[in-house]
Amino acid sequence: MTNAPPPKLRVLLVEDDADTLAATLKLLEALGHWATGVKSAEAAISRFFEGAFDVVMVDIGLPALSGHDLAERLLRDYRVPVIFVTGQAQPAKPLAGTAWLRKPYTVEQLTEALALAA
Repeated sequence: MTNAPPPKLRVLLVEDDADTLAATLKLLEALGHWATGVKSAEAAISRFFEGAFDVVMVDIGLPALSGHDLAERLLRDYRVPVIFVTGQAQPAKPLAGTAWLRKPYTVEQLTEALALAA
């Protein structure tokens, strides 16, 4: 029996650091996913519409509206899986419907987080 390849996901990446945004988008595409990125939670809200994305990857420390606030809104309104990508430690009680990917992370850790969100 062969293992099925992991699903190819449509990913919205929300990251305010331009270099990190560009590098992560390239990595997601190299892994076979379709990805687009924005630099703020407000831009993510304007780009997001139901059914367009399979998962949202979001930095917590964003300017203005935080990644946590964005995740709460997306989970409430759309029930889309959210992966927090941050240098912060995972809280004792993570937000339901989310995964935690701590920077710096490996390709394997990213692949695992995406598989859990799929």
